Amino acid sequence: MDTKRLLFAFILGFYMLDIAAQKSGFDFNEVAYTPSETTFRLFAPRTMKRVRLTVYDKDAPLPWENYLKKDSLGVYAALNEYRSYKMKHVGGDVWQAVVKGDLKGKYYSFNVADHTRVGMACVPIPFTYKTYFGETPGVFAKAVGVNGNRGAIIDLAETNPEGWENDRRPELKSPSDLVIYEMHHRDFSIDASSGIVHKGKFLALTEPKAIAHLRNLGVNAVHILPSYDFGSIDETRLDQPQYNWGYDPVNYNVPEGSYSTDPYDPLVRIREFKQMVQALHKAGIRVILDVVYNHTYDIAHSNFQRTYPDYFYRKTDRGDGPERVVGRAGLINYGPKENTGTYSDGSGCGNETASEQPMMRRFMIESVKYWATEYHIDGFRFDLMGVHDIETMNQIRAEADRIDPSIFIYGEGWSAGSCAHPAEELALKANISRMPRIAAFSDDIRDALRGPFSDDRKGAFLAGIAGEEESLKAGIAGMIAHPQIDYNKVNYSKKPWAAEPSQMVSYVSCHDDMCLVDRLRAEMPQITTEELIRLDLLAQTAVFTSQGVSFLLAGEEMLRDKKGVHNSYNSPDEINRLDWQNLTRYPQVFAYYKNLIRLRKNHPAFRMGDAEKVRRHLHFLPTEPCLVGFYIDGREVGDSWDRIVVILNSSKEPREVSVPEGSYTVVCCDGVIDEGGSEKTEGGKVVVDPQSALIIHS
Repeated sequence: MDTKRLLFAFILGFYMLDIAAQKSGFDFNEVAYTPSETTFRLFAPRTMKRVRLTVYDKDAPLPWENYLKKDSLGVYAALNEYRSYKMKHVGGDVWQAVVKGDLKGKYYSFNVADHTRVGMACVPIPFTYKTYFGETPGVFAKAVGVNGNRGAIIDLAETNPEGWENDRRPELKSPSDLVIYEMHHRDFSIDASSGIVHKGKFLALTEPKAIAHLRNLGVNAVHILPSYDFGSIDETRLDQPQYNWGYDPVNYNVPEGSYSTDPYDPLVRIREFKQMVQALHKAGIRVILDVVYNHTYDIAHSNFQRTYPDYFYRKTDRGDGPERVVGRAGLINYGPKENTGTYSDGSGCGNETASEQPMMRRFMIESVKYWATEYHIDGFRFDLMGVHDIETMNQIRAEADRIDPSIFIYGEGWSAGSCAHPAEELALKANISRMPRIAAFSDDIRDALRGPFSDDRKGAFLAGIAGEEESLKAGIAGMIAHPQIDYNKVNYSKKPWAAEPSQMVSYVSCHDDMCLVDRLRAEMPQITTEELIRLDLLAQTAVFTSQGVSFLLAGEEMLRDKKGVHNSYNSPDEINRLDWQNLTRYPQVFAYYKNLIRLRKNHPAFRMGDAEKVRRHLHFLPTEPCLVGFYIDGREVGDSWDRIVVILNSSKEPREVSVPEGSYTVVCCDGVIDEGGSEKTEGGKVVVDPQSALIIHS
């Protein structure tokens, strides 16, 4: 048989296994508990020689070498009361075990074994032996012990806070109505100046001070950075300084233990996460979860790899792969190199998952459904969405619609490296028009304002550097086709990529890269505090008057900084924390943000949500270097104001600008927003102050 036929047979074999698993109705409900019995099911290769389930009385937070003891199946396990069960192959790639009795409060793990090894790294043995890939709580654990090493058997109903059955999503008529506030749990509340009791915890967002701040600011959605169980924080050592953003997933469907008040109790992290969601919902604030399905913390120790080796990952070729780390007898061994290819790294984190694989796709769909139903999550931000395939994202959108069409889905429309999948099939920004009602971040407007991601010292519009005006116009319109935008002059996108403005997330800063204050200081080292504030407010005016979905990094309303750190993913709290004293140091900044958000929410002209309306009713004024202006036919789109004029001037000089003749009320001028508007102006010319925005209406 030639190479092509072998390859075809290999692919067909995997495909048939996928079909079998799907026909079996496997939905990754790996543990189904009742007081009388618990059913365990696992998606693992039918070719495995043994799949073992072990049920423990206790969790095992310590390393394996402290617990070695041989069990009844000849495999080492922890030194506490346990019992092992052989799981039965029940069709396709599904294994099952039913254990009688009430197992609530106990812990479990799976272990998958094959007979493919001959010898070991250090001792040659002339026959095959069982290779266990290592203990795992499965790929879809819903409750875990400390550090997520073992699954926990619980009754999920016991994690519901009082009144949970009455919890409802705050109303949302259009994604364009969202004002998203991106925050990390520790950043927001860890500093003593926050005055919050549960510092760095889910419960911080249940406290009156936190809720009052968010409501006063006016945001209606909180985007929380990864809050699932991730690998970079040791939950047994929370008395020691530890920080990470959490983009290193371990258990995708369990809240992170370090954000709970007791990571050792499997129920606490779940209950406190739900309390957080409930409190935010009562305040009229939606909750968006940052999800990272594009890669795992590593390959060898990942739950994916330990249940179905190599199925969930993409590879670039069929050459010699790296030595595979496998667990045998509870220990770690290094297996021989295999002719299995090289793992692709489109995530920039050492691996990339294969969303096009039917059961990886099913996993992602079921995971989103689970968070939306069990935890009442209102939206999902997909990290490196460009690693995933378009079909998977569209299926996720369809399943979310069945739960609630108002669930907002958006992500990064790029990858962090080359992916082992055709670019035309990936959920990249350029392909957003093929993903209805899914949005992507606009690095176009971000970098038009503050300069490129690749060079912190290079400025753009805010630095008074001409050339990015057309890119800014494209962002203001929501990256849609518009007769007054020349996409040949747009920085990254030479054609419109959004079919509707609500498919574009408008922002100037996020957790990645420098915050806005640090970026302005990096590109303009001699900048004064007064000038910095003026440019900061100007940047956010562009964001919040654009037709996309508005997005704000937590702390920008306090003029936060991160001491100039470009990538603070594991920097200590003193770098990442919000200094709440800035609210009294710079009260004008918070006031401007608050009034700007209120202005957007009060005036539908800034959030039309319809591409045809934007093309018809948003008109750009003649562009000049470092100056972009536009006006909107307000009443034509249901606004209480007739004509609304917005002019952004980033130069250090005042600028005279021609506007349509009329009698206008000034609502934003020289860094102050007064929606009531006590100042009037007449005629067809206005003067815009240096490094600031002017907003007037008739």
